[in-house]
Amino acid sequence: MMIKRSISLVLMIVGFIRCNSGDNDQSATVGATQIVVDESLEPIVEDQLIVFESSYPRASIKAIYKPEVQLLNSFLNDSVDIAIMSRQLRPQEASRFEKRNIKLRVNRFAIDAIALVANAASPDTTITVEELVRILQGNTQGRRLVFDNANSSTVRYLKELAGVQQLPSEGVYALKSNPEVIRHVHNNTGAIGVIGVNWIKQPTEELEPLVENIKILGVRNIPGKKGSDKFYKPSQSNLALGLYPLSRELYIINAQGGPGLGTGFASFLAGERGQRIVLKSGLLPDSIPSREIIIK
Repeated sequence: MMIKRSISLVLMIVGFIRCNSGDNDQSATVGATQIVVDESLEPIVEDQLIVFESSYPRASIKAIYKPEVQLLNSFLNDSVDIAIMSRQLRPQEASRFEKRNIKLRVNRFAIDAIALVANAASPDTTITVEELVRILQGNTQGRRLVFDNANSSTVRYLKELAGVQQLPSEGVYALKSNPEVIRHVHNNTGAIGVIGVNWIKQPTEELEPLVENIKILGVRNIPGKKGSDKFYKPSQSNLALGLYPLSRELYIINAQGGPGLGTGFASFLAGERGQRIVLKSGLLPDSIPSREIIIK
């Protein structure tokens, strides 16, 4: 009886140590962690996580997808240590980590685009940045913009572009997600949807038949700026040449303060395999993967 009690006691102690060791058992390819991700980037991040976890079976990363404002609340309030965003932190945001002596590791891994989409039956095929700005300033010109979420990175991006603090009360609407924007545009010929381009390039099985009835608008930049000579669509070549006006950089920001899965996943994103996944997704990799051509 004493032996059984001793064994039970030992097992309880071992279990307690394991449960409380947490990140101490974590390495670049082993352990479990959470990351918070801009929901407009869900398709590309899901692809990366599937390949990363299949390559490293002892790694488990749970992605939490949120609009940018909610993402920042989770990240800055220390509930999640790793974030994937479409911008870097502002100085006042980064200072919150500096005050806690946490060194941020920031890696750019891709260039994305904000796509403007319309129903295939819509007469709209193009739009200028000037027209887009006028709509955001309240002159809708009979057009209707539909965003993914009032707190999203796409709303923040275009508000900064137009130099406005608030969206107009008419002609501009916010739904709840990128899939909702796709459904709305599919069902309404008069709407112009504003979404992350990877939702069009890599739709889910559920969204595929809807995307087939949607077209991407060409965009012309403000006169005097690159991309103002004609209308451009968000292709990889146009992103690489800086011709598509509505592009943005994607970052993974790691605040773990030491080695762990955040470092491992960031290295994977920046490495050749991660960059090839970006290339296949239709976005522009931070570094173009090399190709070997064997001539016999």
